[in-house]
Amino acid sequence: MTPWTLHCFTLFNRFLAQAQDTALELELATLLMLGGLALLAGFIDTLAGGGGLLTLPGLLLAGLPPVQALATNKLQGTFGSGMATFTLLRLRRFSPAAVRRPFLWALAGSAVGTVVVQVVHTDALQVLVPVVLGLIALYFLLMPGAGRVERAPRLGGALYDRTVVPVIGFYDGFFGPGTGSFFSLAEVALRGRELITATAHAKAFNFASNIASLTLFVIGGKVLWAVGATMILGQLLGAWLGAHAVLRGGHRLIRPLIVLMCLAMIARYLHGVINP
Repeated sequence: MTPWTLHCFTLFNRFLAQAQDTALELELATLLMLGGLALLAGFIDTLAGGGGLLTLPGLLLAGLPPVQALATNKLQGTFGSGMATFTLLRLRRFSPAAVRRPFLWALAGSAVGTVVVQVVHTDALQVLVPVVLGLIALYFLLMPGAGRVERAPRLGGALYDRTVVPVIGFYDGFFGPGTGSFFSLAEVALRGRELITATAHAKAFNFASNIASLTLFVIGGKVLWAVGATMILGQLLGAWLGAHAVLRGGHRLIRPLIVLMCLAMIARYLHGVINP
């Protein structure tokens, strides 16, 4: 038996053991609740980012250990961002050529971030992230015309792909909350995209960063597959609905949701500081 075959066999046995343990430990009502949370999160995440604000606390409340909760959350989130990406691609909201290079840069940045987070502390980000989220909310509140029409880019495509995209991808692998909002803001503010196109590109880049991070979590055996499978179903449906809502709601739906989710994530961080 080759080492690769042995590794696959080991992962399969681990999946069966986890499925049995999860079935014993989690009630059907809890699994259904997590599936419902994933559906809502998939819808919100497609439009504005921040869906993990619902699913990660839900996984922790269900009794999953923090590392397994993070890994399982990344599993269901990857399927959600993938569904949103392919739906928007099928509806011709962006072209593969437009996202091919930044997709690879986001993938690389996230892989590095996922490796680094395992050896360093993330305490500094507990202060930095709320500040950045506040700036995003203020940007869309104080600049109502941003993203309504295509504008001249402030940063060249090649430089943007090689700097901004991998940095945000690194953040997603390293920490994660608000990644979709960061990608959307960068596309509007630096590349001059209108908001619907920016949102579509953001989902593609977020899908790439999710893939890299999830792959490393799977290799490390941190994913709880039985729980993740339940949430994947909700994510797929929520992301599909969200992708169609992007086209129907446009700026009227996306902009206030980005602001709302940024403020909600800030409130979550402040609550963690006041009640550690």
